Amino acid sequence: MKLGLILTAFLFISQFGYGQHNTKSTHEKYFKISKGSAVTDTYRTTISSDIDSTWDKWNEKGYYFGFDPKLTPMYTTVDGILSTPYMIQVRGNSIEKNKKRWGFHVFEGYASDDKSRITMLVNKHFEEGRPVAEMYYYSPLWGHSDATYNWFRIGSDVRQHSFLFSRDKALFYGSLQLTNTLSLGKIGKDNIRKEQPEGDDETNYSESAKHVNYKSLKNSDDGTIFYDKDNHIVVIKVDGEWMKLNVESLPKNINYDF
Repeated sequence: MKLGLILTAFLFISQFGYGQHNTKSTHEKYFKISKGSAVTDTYRTTISSDIDSTWDKWNEKGYYFGFDPKLTPMYTTVDGILSTPYMIQVRGNSIEKNKKRWGFHVFEGYASDDKSRITMLVNKHFEEGRPVAEMYYYSPLWGHSDATYNWFRIGSDVRQHSFLFSRDKALFYGSLQLTNTLSLGKIGKDNIRKEQPEGDDETNYSESAKHVNYKSLKNSDDGTIFYDKDNHIVVIKVDGEWMKLNVESLPKNINYDF
């Protein structure tokens, strides 16, 4: 009888110790404490999640869109307000895809529908000789049509104040003071397309931009002004009619060295 009790106790203790060892190994896998350097008594932490393509959230477009669930770990969730007196930083990688969404997104903030989002991304495009960072308010319509992009207000949260930006339009409620030149849009026949191109606007960006020019001129209000590069004139809309803006040469006593 005593021998049986001793064996039972031994097995229980062994199993308990094994379970503790397994738990410790599991914790170390997902919450890792590492030495800061070999010469100091300092430490840093790493939190990680597994890759699991069967995770239920991967069925939702807002989660899987732009990722390969076979290569991207499940989201790591902090169930509470994240606060730090230091900055939050998104680091770069030699291979960005499946780390950042599409390899470009560095921040996403979702609205109450959990579908619309504000987005910040870097290096998706290279324009005018430089890489581009972009920011916008994306709707759940998806795609790249003008209707997909909501207004993004900068300056305040007051209606009919500050400055609104969307895909192809900016609306300034406030005054605009420039400390440099203002150039009018130079538009000619080769910059206009009456019909909307078929397919995605991102794929057909050049032709889509020409159609945007056409719509802007077609639906323009009084006061709209542009430079007609084909005829070398400045044109303004007054009382619903396009009119030539009269200009004249500089006086003889005025000269610029540029």
